[in-house]
Amino acid sequence: MTEALLLALALAMDAFAVALTQGARFRPGWGGGAAIALTFGVFQGVMPLIGWGIGAVAFAYIAAVDHWIAFGLLAFLGLRMLGGHVGEEEAAHALTGKALLIAGLATSVDALAAGITLPTLTMAPLPAAGLIGIVTLALSAAGVALGRVAGDRWGTWAERAGGVILIGLGAKILAEHMGWLPG
Repeated sequence: MTEALLLALALAMDAFAVALTQGARFRPGWGGGAAIALTFGVFQGVMPLIGWGIGAVAFAYIAAVDHWIAFGLLAFLGLRMLGGHVGEEEAAHALTGKALLIAGLATSVDALAAGITLPTLTMAPLPAAGLIGIVTLALSAAGVALGRVAGDRWGTWAERAGGVILIGLGAKILAEHMGWLPG
């Protein structure tokens, strides 16, 4: 459960950063903020299941190295988030209609990749994906509201914190499977 919550928090950070910036720059009303939060939450909840499906099909071929793949994917996503450029294009324009759907997809590609790692968690994939979606929805709603009040100065730091969490989770998975830590 703890690993799934950390994964959910880390994956939600790019959506949070975009929502924060949307709140700061465009000050959407209650309906606009709810649309952003719901879109990001749904995409972040569904994409890990798609990734998990892809991973389940390939599992027989990768079982011996799944921990290395999980580490590599999570480290790559974490390093990408540390660069602070994950949500820049999505945050530059007011998100409504088709642009909101594209932003939902763009901010959840990392969740698709992370979904491949779901079997390495102590939580079943469906509840883990649900948790990812709910956490993203809540943080995105909070991001829009906070952005309206505080501005967009915290978005980059949120992405970087998510990056550090993803790298840490990848390292933990690798260390447990290699026997360096008790599982």
